[in-house]
Amino acid sequence: MTTPCSTTTTPARFLLLGDSHAGCVGQAAQAAELPFVGGPLGSGRDFLGPFFGTDGTFRREEPQRLYREFLDTLDVSGLAALSIPVVCTFGLSAHTVATRQNWDLYRDRHGTVPDTFLDSRLFADLVRATVRGALAFYDHAGALGLRVLAPLPPQRVPGTSDPDVFFAAQDVVVDELTARGVELIDLRSRVADATGLQRPAFCKADDTIHGNLAFGRLVLSELLDRGL
Repeated sequence: MTTPCSTTTTPARFLLLGDSHAGCVGQAAQAAELPFVGGPLGSGRDFLGPFFGTDGTFRREEPQRLYREFLDTLDVSGLAALSIPVVCTFGLSAHTVATRQNWDLYRDRHGTVPDTFLDSRLFADLVRATVRGALAFYDHAGALGLRVLAPLPPQRVPGTSDPDVFFAAQDVVVDELTARGVELIDLRSRVADATGLQRPAFCKADDTIHGNLAFGRLVLSELLDRGL
């Protein structure tokens, strides 16, 4: 996993925090010579359950080390002292939430997770419980008055994940982030085909879940359009 990070002396335009889906955004910013600080802190599953303490630190050593480096680069002691927006992908690893074996209990006799369940309060509660750590982080950032922007993940569903659960879980997380005042970067109408899946032009080659540099550039363009 690479961790793109601004090395210029120009003031950073945003702090980038997230899982591996943040990588193509950082790479696009580097290619455009847009000053920023941050990058991926780990894999998607690392940022679903509780991962960020009430003391403002990450529970695991490596994400905390990287996070501390980012803050030191910005010369701030913590998020409360931040004066730039945060671009964040925590909790948006929908393919992880949609891991097939996690939903076997709810399948019908045809092996399908029925729409009646995917539309139910129980399903939404289960998704919220799965991503509770990420939601707590967004609550923390919101309480500090930070501007937070969250790019939706590439619309890619590996064979280990259930497509119906992927899309339904993503919708639940989108609703939760919207309710928290997070600005969503939603490129689905521009990058997905008629099935809702990511078009090959925006997929990283030899990879089943990530977006490529072209996708990162679209995210970056949207961020710039929003004044970052």
